Amino acid sequence: MGGYGLVEIKEILPGRFERIGAHSHIKGLGLRGLKAELVADGMVGQTEAREAAGIVVRMIREGKMAGRAVLLAGPPGTGKTAIAIAIAKELGPDVPVVMITGSEIYSEEIKKTEILTQVMRKAIGVRIHEMKKIYEGVVKSLDVTMAKNPYNPYQQVPQSAKVTIATKDESKTFEVGQTIAIRLINEGVSVGDVIMIDAETGRVTRLGKAESPEVKRYDIEAEKPIPVPTGPILKEKEFVYTLTLHDLDEINARRSSFSIFSIFGGGREEKEIDPEIRERVNQMVKSMVEEGRAEILPGVCFIDESHMLDIEAYSFIARAMESDLAPIIILASNRGFTKIRGTELVSPHGMPLDLLDRLLIINTRPYNEEEIREILKIRAKEEKIEIEEEALEYLTQIGVKTSLRYAVQLLTPSMEHAKEAGHKKITKEDVQWVEKLFADVKRSANYVRNLEREFMISEPA
Repeated sequence: MGGYGLVEIKEILPGRFERIGAHSHIKGLGLRGLKAELVADGMVGQTEAREAAGIVVRMIREGKMAGRAVLLAGPPGTGKTAIAIAIAKELGPDVPVVMITGSEIYSEEIKKTEILTQVMRKAIGVRIHEMKKIYEGVVKSLDVTMAKNPYNPYQQVPQSAKVTIATKDESKTFEVGQTIAIRLINEGVSVGDVIMIDAETGRVTRLGKAESPEVKRYDIEAEKPIPVPTGPILKEKEFVYTLTLHDLDEINARRSSFSIFSIFGGGREEKEIDPEIRERVNQMVKSMVEEGRAEILPGVCFIDESHMLDIEAYSFIARAMESDLAPIIILASNRGFTKIRGTELVSPHGMPLDLLDRLLIINTRPYNEEEIREILKIRAKEEKIEIEEEALEYLTQIGVKTSLRYAVQLLTPSMEHAKEAGHKKITKEDVQWVEKLFADVKRSANYVRNLEREFMISEPA
């Protein structure tokens, strides 16, 4: 026995994904009705902006946001992205949300209008309801008839199969052809499995092992047993699945691009989708909605740093807002008066005035001292960091004098220094130590100014 060891099996308790993002603490807008609480759902302050966002959420749910868009405008570090994420959380997991930055639309391979189109169509879901006739039950017996392969006499292939399927209410034996026999083998179907066979396509799906008192069960098994189906074996069943308009575009584009020339000629993959294909998809979706077989789920397209968009992109967005199939567009900008990219025109937030006039604009303001303290507490809790009150107060003052983002960034380095020093909590000395090592924007700017001649390239500020 000395040469053999037991396989070590450790129990892993249920837990959540530990990757902590900058906004992983956001759970919603923190509203009670349409009134914002000072601290709730990971949100702090910005009560007017959150209440305005709450009204937008209601309008989206009631289908009253068609042809409109929202602009979140405010200085850097005032919670614009946090509010956009909170809106997505409020809308729920079924609503598609796509987030990009303005600079992502520029590519050498795809036109920027194509990128914007794809992003917007990814933000529109289509929930499809489909009724299918299926054979469903537990496999009681399976006998596959093999025959010689006509192309290789030394190899056998399935020719047909006889399968007995049963539910709690009935049992039937079926003879199936070669296609279904091959699919039964490919799915690894055996006696005791619950299977589903599509009556139209013959597609076989293995659902799992059936529950049975006759079969011995073990404490650790590869798969969980499932209940034996009830009712008739042949039945109509509704299948519900959600795709985006972009998913449907890609499916139809693949079908259209397939040809004998693409096989022998090595046709290249098309990165842009033909507008005609999109129009066909739109008509197909509209007809499915009218027939009651589908419903549209308008999602949210969030474009951060929208001032990076140019005049052509803004014109495209203005036209897209008028489309029947358009998502809710949320833009965010931290710019004041600046040039519209691609022009010499100066405008608020770097956006055309005619587009600004069509937006619901939500302004965010800088956080005050109390709000900065609460945000630091929330971030410390989210990152499982313990911090002494004196250190928290010192970090709060750093946030007031420099920026909230800089103060939040110092939390984790301070914790690392505390561990090295043998502390379980961050002390004021830990914060002071890492503050010396990591510069804020103002200190970095002064450093550059003092050593201006030493840098490779330096232009007048």
